[in-house]
Amino acid sequence: MGMLLTIGCTDLEETTYSELSESNFYKTELELVQANLRPFTHMQAWLAWSGQNGYYYHNELSADQTAWPQKGRHGYDNADHIRQHYHTWTPQEGRLNNAWRLMWTGLGFVNTAIESIEAVDAETIGVTPERLASIVAEAKVLRAYHYMKIMDMWGNVPIVTTVGVPNNPETASQEEVFAFIEQELLDNVEKLQPLSPQLIGRMSRAVGYSILSELYLNAEVWSGTPRWEESITYADKVISGEGGSLTGEIALDQDPLGPFNNTNEDSPENIFQFPFSRQNDFGYDWRSFYMGFSNMTAALDVNYSGNNAFVVIPTAFNAYKENDIRKQEWFLFGPQYKLGTDEPILGSEEYNGQPFVYVNNIRRNTEGQTGEGSMTDGEENSGARFHKYRSGTQDDPNYLEGDYVVYRLTELYFNKAEALMRLNGGNATQEAVDLINESKMRYFTEEDWAEEAYTTTSLTMSELLAERGREFIFEGMRRTDLIRFGEFTTGSWWDHDPSGDPNLTLYPIPFRQLQANPNLVQNPGY
Repeated sequence: MGMLLTIGCTDLEETTYSELSESNFYKTELELVQANLRPFTHMQAWLAWSGQNGYYYHNELSADQTAWPQKGRHGYDNADHIRQHYHTWTPQEGRLNNAWRLMWTGLGFVNTAIESIEAVDAETIGVTPERLASIVAEAKVLRAYHYMKIMDMWGNVPIVTTVGVPNNPETASQEEVFAFIEQELLDNVEKLQPLSPQLIGRMSRAVGYSILSELYLNAEVWSGTPRWEESITYADKVISGEGGSLTGEIALDQDPLGPFNNTNEDSPENIFQFPFSRQNDFGYDWRSFYMGFSNMTAALDVNYSGNNAFVVIPTAFNAYKENDIRKQEWFLFGPQYKLGTDEPILGSEEYNGQPFVYVNNIRRNTEGQTGEGSMTDGEENSGARFHKYRSGTQDDPNYLEGDYVVYRLTELYFNKAEALMRLNGGNATQEAVDLINESKMRYFTEEDWAEEAYTTTSLTMSELLAERGREFIFEGMRRTDLIRFGEFTTGSWWDHDPSGDPNLTLYPIPFRQLQANPNLVQNPGY
């Protein structure tokens, strides 16, 4: 499994812009690496859906693919998820405040590691100056990644690089934050080691190149200046293998479940992932958002259940053709049976004691409701469900050993294709078509492919956004994509009507943080 992350993380009560450890000295190279790993263990709490109400929650539930509707007596939750769906959030959102605290505390852990490691004398602990610089570079690239996601959420935020200085940092402009992130990456990425099995869950050169490609892909939104050429440059470095790989040669995984199964550390396309491992007491927690009630444990032969939260928005499920292997493999839909049998799973709420069938609508079918329904009209079986990642069954030796993937090679293919099209006035070049087709063809039979392949005519910008959605559903990037394509506040999906308010592309600075730090400045429109 590579380097394992073995420290959990819990919610915190106040914002920490920096975090200082009592142990600010290290005696071995291993201790230096362990110091760098602490921020990674915290990051799963805000970046992966298995964590808390952080970046993932906001980047998915505000977009056009997943929702957390009320289902009878379950899931109203003070209308938190309903406000996300309809874009009616306020600065008083508790979950938004939680995201702020989690992400800034993680940044504080990184600042602590950088300060402590930079104070080490390389010769004293027996490492070369180059090796020490590489370890520091890991932490600085990780800090840049934290800042990129914080900027994506809030735009105008403080820039803090020293532990505890200042106590109440002032807001910097989004352009200043972007420039800081860019410089941190450019100064440090080439000092990183190439991706290898030993660097699972750490900042490798391939991860650094991927971050730069993402940063430049969104540069027009984040800084006001498009940087499409640079996004292509760093995508090419990953695609060519210049950043290393997990399996000797980086390549698209031809197995639709390969990047997401319980041995996905062996996928040739995975670049950056959280190395979860049940056998090492850090198993993947699948329950919180995506897993159904306990009646679904028999359908999957697992020993975990959840709160039946996230569902697929009907228009998102309809975006897949029936012959698309992704639709067949990445979702739970239709009648549910005890695994390997024809014994039906039974409902426990509206369908108590009746065969359980996931349906592609969110409405009160038991009460005769018709139409599109709404976020308050759900039932226990409303919506297709998540089945992209696989834990395996209980008798599988790799049960719950799967890793959560942050970057995979397919994303760099899409980044490059999009940048090529934008440089070509929004029209597809043959190279862009070839990149998207190489990804898409994995999901159709040879017989069907002739009708499904894109051409320079059929691959429009709107179709690219749709295909990006089909490919990266559940992967935590949809809000960012919609904003970049100009669809976040202007697009319609299911029962969501556009607000037309450009201020909503940034979240408000949480009210509690404005109270705690008088130097913060609220974002426009709030």
